[in-house]
Amino acid sequence: MPHAVVIGSGFGGLAAAIRLGARGYRVTVLERLDRPGGRAYVFRQDGFTFDAGPTIVTLPKLFDELWALAGRRFADDITLKKIDPFYKILFDDGETFTERGDLETMRQEVSRIAPGDLEGYQRFMEQSKSIYEVGFEKLSNVPFHSLGAMAKVLPDFVRLQSWRTVHGLAAKYVKDPHLRIALSFHPLFIGGNPFATTSIYCLISYLQNEFGVWFPMGGTGALIEGMVKLVESQGNTVRCDTEVTEITVERGAATGVKLASGETIPADVVVSNADAAWTYRYLLPPEVRRRWTDKKLARSRYTMSLFVWYFGTRRKYPGVPHHTILLGPRYKELLRDIFDKKVLAPDFSLYLHHPTVTDPSLAPPGCDTFYVLSPVPNLEGGIDWAHAAEPYRRAIAEKLGRTVLPGLDEAIVPSRLITPVDFQMRLRSVHGAAFGFEPVFTQSAWFRPHNRSEEVDRLYLVGAGTHPGAGVPGVLSSARVLDSVVPHGADLARKS
Repeated sequence: MPHAVVIGSGFGGLAAAIRLGARGYRVTVLERLDRPGGRAYVFRQDGFTFDAGPTIVTLPKLFDELWALAGRRFADDITLKKIDPFYKILFDDGETFTERGDLETMRQEVSRIAPGDLEGYQRFMEQSKSIYEVGFEKLSNVPFHSLGAMAKVLPDFVRLQSWRTVHGLAAKYVKDPHLRIALSFHPLFIGGNPFATTSIYCLISYLQNEFGVWFPMGGTGALIEGMVKLVESQGNTVRCDTEVTEITVERGAATGVKLASGETIPADVVVSNADAAWTYRYLLPPEVRRRWTDKKLARSRYTMSLFVWYFGTRRKYPGVPHHTILLGPRYKELLRDIFDKKVLAPDFSLYLHHPTVTDPSLAPPGCDTFYVLSPVPNLEGGIDWAHAAEPYRRAIAEKLGRTVLPGLDEAIVPSRLITPVDFQMRLRSVHGAAFGFEPVFTQSAWFRPHNRSEEVDRLYLVGAGTHPGAGVPGVLSSARVLDSVVPHGADLARKS
């Protein structure tokens, strides 16, 4: 059997390993951290379980497909619980907006805050469905390896008004400023500025309402554990504490990888689930790169980063939903500070994750698990996080204690921080960007790093930095693309 090496054990890397295993490859997954998961790593402390990154499942069928490839049923290994409401938005002026999966309930919610926008909301959701049918169902697992492939879909992009931004498309249909924000903030989940991200990402609204928002019991770490077991059930291997420092290349083709230990592992194909910019900048020698040169990588636009505070409480907060979004006094101006000026503003907007309201097993009895996330500039802004982190955390704690988590200061048990420095040093993400390349139109589809490397034969990319982009459905779909670009193992064996 031909040998495939997969660099990184995030959702994209593990999905790639499962697919390659089903296509006749012997697979070795290499992970530099002490446990698999990548951005979906799990922290455990004092009886509390913290999912480090992704918190929800929005397209369960993608996991059903992976389990089927390994000869198992997803439902036999993983229990999903539907989250309702999806999230509650708390605006700074006191207005609220609650997102649910039932369309009639959503019509009532829209009518409550903006009755004049009900018709526009319905038209926006119809447009979101059309975008999903093209942008995800037709194109998410299609490789964009030539300008010709891009040219074929340009009429669809024009028809769907993909030149508009997400906020621009929402503003076309609704007038109320609260509703415009509620319909356009979703790109922040994948590192995009709603005022710059192509409106193709409006498909998220339809995707959530059509397929629901789900939480895996045991946390998203349970999904990673399940996928590792699938890889191993195929007779393949996941090695942790194993850092790849170089992709070896001979005669224009990847031949394996070199490890920090000095070991070299030969391979017939190499798949990188590492940050795409990091892969090209640090894992491939400059002389083999023609498109993704240091100069081009320096000119590229990268997503914002994240400040994440994980904490547990010695008491329960039963009235707090699974997801709460607390918006600050500024929206567009704050996003400009984060994405364009790259300065740490005194105000912030927050995403509060409260998994124990759905799965109490993630904390000791009578306790709750949380993480709160704030979008912040990536490291191009030069912020000194060694000094800024703790004051920023205290400001967030004060905000939460004053609003949704009264008495928080006295209730905190474990506490842990992640800053943009962690994204760079721990996750090997260029500039500490949380999601790689920013999802603007000129960095989407053909313009992103291709799933089949443009630089080196037999090198393939999966994950947030390649097509179709970030988010769990995106990175799982990037692995689906491999089915159409990586030779079947048996074919490769015959050629050898």
